[in-house]
Amino acid sequence: MNMEELAQRIQVLEDAEAIKKLKARYTNYCDNGYDPDGLASLFVEDAVWDGGVFGKAIGREAIRKFFRSAAKALPFALHYVMNPIIEVNGTAATGTWYLFQPCTFAEGNQAVWGAARYQEEYVKHAGQWLFQNMKVDSAFWTPFDQGWAKKQFVQEDKAK
Repeated sequence: MNMEELAQRIQVLEDAEAIKKLKARYTNYCDNGYDPDGLASLFVEDAVWDGGVFGKAIGREAIRKFFRSAAKALPFALHYVMNPIIEVNGTAATGTWYLFQPCTFAEGNQAVWGAARYQEEYVKHAGQWLFQNMKVDSAFWTPFDQGWAKKQFVQEDKAK
């Protein structure tokens, strides 16, 4: 292996680590009141955030607007993300993550367990990794006291 190949391999590792930190900042902003400005800053201008049953926002300003009301619908959330598979290709990358999330739906003050898979695309812009597309594929959002075996999904209107 020559020095150029080694440098490329190291760059891929550094890029993957930077993407992990990007995801950690995302979950931190979510878990601290869904900070709309902080969250929007993690996305490129024409990004897409697709939360499935939670809604969809296209463009950084629409993402900011969406997250302005998220804390009202979900006053408590702890995003546990794990098992990342990150593929870096120059200044573009893809990622898949699992989500496990205890949270509270404001309507009915209902404790809920959630699980989903994130499908993401990233771009490196001005030396910084940002989200291009984020899709949340839900596995379940279930009342805490019933669990996913009894009731896999709460009503969609409660998730919005």
